[in-house]
Amino acid sequence: MTRLGVFAAGLAVVFGGAYAVGVTQNDDPPRRYADYTSEADQEAPAHGGHAHEEEETGEPAASVPGGLQISQDGYRLRPATTTLKPGEREDFSFHVVGPDGKPVTAYQVAHEKKLHLIVAPRDLGGFQHLHPELAPDGTWTIPLTLPEPGAYRMYADFAPEGGPALTLGADLTAPGDFEPDPFPKTNRTSTVDGYTVTLQGEMNPGQPSPLSLAVTKDGQKVDPEPYLGAQGHLVMLRAGDLAYLHVHPMTGLVFMAQAPREGGSYRVFFDFKHDGVVRTASFTLEG
Repeated sequence: MTRLGVFAAGLAVVFGGAYAVGVTQNDDPPRRYADYTSEADQEAPAHGGHAHEEEETGEPAASVPGGLQISQDGYRLRPATTTLKPGEREDFSFHVVGPDGKPVTAYQVAHEKKLHLIVAPRDLGGFQHLHPELAPDGTWTIPLTLPEPGAYRMYADFAPEGGPALTLGADLTAPGDFEPDPFPKTNRTSTVDGYTVTLQGEMNPGQPSPLSLAVTKDGQKVDPEPYLGAQGHLVMLRAGDLAYLHVHPMTGLVFMAQAPREGGSYRVFFDFKHDGVVRTASFTLEG
């Protein structure tokens, strides 16, 4: 999938750190990717995804942000490279290294796949949902194109056999001058290839939030075809830190999202299949 002109499937959320997007309104030249640094690619707490906030403050424990860290619970994401040529299709490979220091070779299946790879530019102006192939030695490989110069984030969403469900992330680079696009305004309707997709529901910080979608074409209701074991898949990324929010499918086109207490602005990407083609509708929500 390529840029939809409007970036950023099921889970709980991960958020922390800030990332400045946009350039100043002056005559300075566009910034290069190297000017951006990630403060999130560090070991997450080893307690498996929950901060010990309740022990220290008496407040309920907060979820450790998912997708912001490159390692968690002894598992580490290890890309073979983090630099790809913009606009060129390249074989991209990576490993997930386990607590024993060896590449993981056995994974649980979720939504018909052992691993879901999400790639998005940091301005959230596009979205790719990919499914790499796993070699016997634990190497994941997928043809990947970073369409334009800039800063990107990759998310590996998986669960090793006998291990926890994890979302690990790493920064990718497509060298060259770039200017981040403005963050899209709040919208609840998206049009793609003649289909109109409408999103209903509110993001309630710190509480489960049901979100429902409806698909129409030429004014007629469309029932999406099964895709990866569901009628659709929803991925949410938070503006600023690009925290990854897993959204659980409930029934039909209803999803349950769990937003963090601090809220934020989110890019919402909905994959659906009709007439044998997978399409992506995108939205912006405030929470």
